[in-house]
Amino acid sequence: MAKRGGYPGMGMPGNMNNLMKQAQKMQRQMEENQKALEEKEFTAAAGGGAVEVTVTGKREITKVKLSEEVVDPDDIEMLEDLIVAATNEALRKVEEESAAVMSKMTGGLGGLGGLGGGFPF
Repeated sequence: MAKRGGYPGMGMPGNMNNLMKQAQKMQRQMEENQKALEEKEFTAAAGGGAVEVTVTGKREITKVKLSEEVVDPDDIEMLEDLIVAATNEALRKVEEESAAVMSKMTGGLGGLGGLGGGFPF
């Protein structure tokens, strides 16, 4: 006797329910991981520790620490460069942690569907 209509596996709504539950669980885990990341702080230094910048996982600068010896009125450009370097390094640390968390969640599949490692939900 021949099966009627549809494609193989289409008559199994339980599988779809399980898939939806797994997707919802993954979404909750991603939201929790994102919140934990946003609450973390990342600090980076430049100039051998003369300049230190701290940013949050939300990419907000919360602290800039300067050593006295780096504050030279005759060389403002060096201080500016050190602040930029420390800030960029701290932001790189945030990106690195974010990518590591996403990689763990997606099993290392990264940019599924060209979404750049993130999911729209």
